[in-house]
Amino acid sequence: MAPAKSSSGGKDVYSVILPTFNERQNLPIITWLLNRTFTEQNLDWELVIVDDGSPDGTQDVAKQLIKAYSPHVQLKPRTGKLGLGTAYVHGLKYAKGNYIIIMDADFSHHPKFIPQMIAKRAEGDYDIVTGTRYAGNGGVYGWDLKRKLTSKGANIFADTVLRPGVSDLTGSFRLYKRSVLEKLFESTDARGFTMQMALAVTAKAKGYSIGEVPISFVDRVYGDSKLGGEEIVEYAKGVLQLWWSI
Repeated sequence: MAPAKSSSGGKDVYSVILPTFNERQNLPIITWLLNRTFTEQNLDWELVIVDDGSPDGTQDVAKQLIKAYSPHVQLKPRTGKLGLGTAYVHGLKYAKGNYIIIMDADFSHHPKFIPQMIAKRAEGDYDIVTGTRYAGNGGVYGWDLKRKLTSKGANIFADTVLRPGVSDLTGSFRLYKRSVLEKLFESTDARGFTMQMALAVTAKAKGYSIGEVPISFVDRVYGDSKLGGEEIVEYAKGVLQLWWSI
């Protein structure tokens, strides 16, 4: 695959922003997979690790990865658990790319889908491309029935209330044009687990185009899920707040 060209005539750079908390076991493998994926596709890339003071030594691992994959990896830590949404805002300050990829560090999002997302963006000049579990041959693996129903129900609820035309509003595996993400952060207040939904709904309201790529979502291999009952309640409130404001 030939290197893509940016609108300015230079080579595109893809910045992956990866929020982490207690991901020392996952981080080396996901970094290796990212390096392999971008290298095979002959694409310019970087990884911005935003760690929220992990007590398990995640930052020590990240510092070793910086040396191993120089100059592609940088660590931009924070002092504590400050939230997923603000981690993306923080990482964007240091990202050099004209395209921003957001994803999880726990293998639920496999880098093998990134080339498909890049191709989809180019195909329709989309402002955003989102990985979807709920369209085409996308799917969820490793969840029990209760969690599958909770996730699917959350998306149906949001789609019914907000009608954004996006099949996976809660998905957090996305490719953004940098300029679009910056504008969305300026006009989107949500910073918790509702942030992904808020960004997609706000993007649609502002006329930005969103393409979708089916992905296989696999439950985390190591560590514990950060999703709990409080986040589900927060999500429901967030849907209604968005309905009221847009």
